Amino acid sequence: MQTPLLDKITTPADLRKLGDAELRQLADELRFETIEAVSKTGGHLGAGLGVVELTVALHAVFDTPRDKLIWDVSHQCYPHKILTGRRSRMDTLRMGGGISGFTKRSESEYDPFGAGHSATSISAATGFVAARALGGQPGHGLGDAIAVIGDGSIPAGMAFEGMNHAGDMKKRLFVVLNDNDMSIAPPVGALSGYLSKLYAEAPFQELKSAAKGFASLLPPPLQDGARRAKEMVKSMTVGGTLFEELGFSYVGPIDGHDMEQLLSVLRTVQARADGPVLIHVITKKGKGFAAAEGSADRGHARGKFDPETGVVHKSPPPNAPSYTSVFSKALVAQAEADPMVVGITAAMPDGTGMDVFASHFPKRMFDVGMAEQHGVTFSAGLAAGGMKPFCAIYSTFLQRGYDQVAHDVAIQSLPVRFAIDRAGLVGADGPTHAGSFDIAFLSNLPNFVVMAAADEAELMHMVATAASINDRPSAFRFPRGEGTGVELPERGEVLEIGKGRMIRHGARVAIVSLGTRLAEVQKAAENLAAKGIIPSIMDARFAKPLDREMLLELAHSHEALITIEEGAVGGFGSHVAQLFSEEGVFDSGLKFRSMTLPDRFIAQDTPAAMYKTAGLDAAAIEGKVLEALGVARIGAAASL
Repeated sequence: MQTPLLDKITTPADLRKLGDAELRQLADELRFETIEAVSKTGGHLGAGLGVVELTVALHAVFDTPRDKLIWDVSHQCYPHKILTGRRSRMDTLRMGGGISGFTKRSESEYDPFGAGHSATSISAATGFVAARALGGQPGHGLGDAIAVIGDGSIPAGMAFEGMNHAGDMKKRLFVVLNDNDMSIAPPVGALSGYLSKLYAEAPFQELKSAAKGFASLLPPPLQDGARRAKEMVKSMTVGGTLFEELGFSYVGPIDGHDMEQLLSVLRTVQARADGPVLIHVITKKGKGFAAAEGSADRGHARGKFDPETGVVHKSPPPNAPSYTSVFSKALVAQAEADPMVVGITAAMPDGTGMDVFASHFPKRMFDVGMAEQHGVTFSAGLAAGGMKPFCAIYSTFLQRGYDQVAHDVAIQSLPVRFAIDRAGLVGADGPTHAGSFDIAFLSNLPNFVVMAAADEAELMHMVATAASINDRPSAFRFPRGEGTGVELPERGEVLEIGKGRMIRHGARVAIVSLGTRLAEVQKAAENLAAKGIIPSIMDARFAKPLDREMLLELAHSHEALITIEEGAVGGFGSHVAQLFSEEGVFDSGLKFRSMTLPDRFIAQDTPAAMYKTAGLDAAAIEGKVLEALGVARIGAAASL
């Protein structure tokens, strides 16, 4: 497909020179360009295809970057990036040194607020509105704030907290509800035409009352679809609807793929609004790409694919099952033996493997949506009610429920079992999705058992161990991707709480590994052996409670001890250092080193490259051992 209009676009200001018919053509070219770009790199496809027309219309009507366009989650921002000067770099999407798969403030002035998590956009937009009122950004000016939030994100508590504040401020602000999950396709076309004419001609102060009554003016076959669309976002309360009670004018639903209507409505509200407005836009995820529209997730995330057929390029077969699949099978086995076992996840059943659990035990599986805080406290309630909840949440998303983990779970010592997927560095999704902090923030909490699996067999043991803990909360973490290929047992075994395992006995230096860096430790040990250094290797298994006996024995019998973990400063290594300090170990001259993720965010790349950057690969471990022992790396063997 030729892209003559898109070829002329270097910034959104160029869109504002085009006529409406040209904007419709531009949207077609932009959809083609998005498919072509993602086919080469992989990434989030369906969400972006669903907002192509909306993206064009928003940039055509609003004065970005002076007006602040804020994409919630922002995995739908690829068309936005193409229009905002990054088209030539789309072949680097989600790659090392390339552009991010999400909005990123340091990448472009058209990304006023970065996001990889849900339900942040309304709060951020409200902040921009307050900054505008207070004279923020002198010399540049702050324009309107527009938050684009999906129907999956808006039920999250933070979205309503932001709307509550925005309604109270009574300042001009726009929230675009991108609704791509309503089954009202038949009436949308007729509805669009009606509303387009209505909104283009009515004074804005009449839009609220017009929107209230428009359904009754439609032919009977269309009224049901319109009513259901509006009910999706309107919970009835005494005296009116929830959003109206929060102080928002509601406009919609409108057809998010009808450029004429989008432009008409957006121009009207942009010209006439004097308070907060919620614009309800109906879109279709994966729009315009049959392979995406026909898939269950509407092409949410894809590897590299053929842009003509949509067929994903085959990857080499994995050498081992993924950690996520091993977890899901182990949990199913526990649930088959124990009817009290239940599963909870927060809008990620596929990603966490809980879809497998749901297929076996549909009544014992709960997807709470993008509401991690609720998911944690809901799990606490299940535990208090006598069930055995396994709350499966990515490490990066569990951060959002930390107060609930501390207040509702830990203080009450409730036996919620946290299955923490995506532990450590995750690759192309970058720092917003990295599981860097859970070891530190969970190990700091009293009453917790915190485990990290070194391989997939250990993960099975930790699922069984968590199921057996009935007097306090527990957590076990595991990374994204395939396992190491170890032989798997029929069933996981219950581990002794707080006890590690010795992998190998050596001399001079002990390396204590927590988690899947153990494989890199063993590679480093092979290289060290060639230099005459045979390290002892311990798999800690538990970040909390520590195996005090084994750690102290290693400290007293070795010249140096090194801990290594796939987590931030303040985690396992810090707790080991605290133990050694309390026990006076350092008085004996132990050379102690702690290897953690560095105190900075690591940009997206392959996981292997990210761990190399972080200094947690085999070469870095080898270097740390030699440094601790005072051995020069060059000619090290001769200097021993």
